[in-house]
Amino acid sequence: MNAFLALIVIGLMLMVVVSLVRGIIAFMQSTKLDLERDPAAGPSAMQLKQNSMMFARIKYQALAVVVVALILAFGRS
Repeated sequence: MNAFLALIVIGLMLMVVVSLVRGIIAFMQSTKLDLERDPAAGPSAMQLKQNSMMFARIKYQALAVVVVALILAFGRS
């Protein structure tokens, strides 16, 4: 059971890295676009992408913490 949960943690860690890199790429693209953009126009598509990638990263990190807690709980019994 612990090996299976460890594989899940590794998968979640990979998803954290992927969402972090995608968020950084969206941030780098949005700074170029936002220099000439009217701030009253609302968030751009890249800013919305940054936000969704940040939320995904936090979600995957939280799931990884839950799985690690399960590993610790099953390891004690």
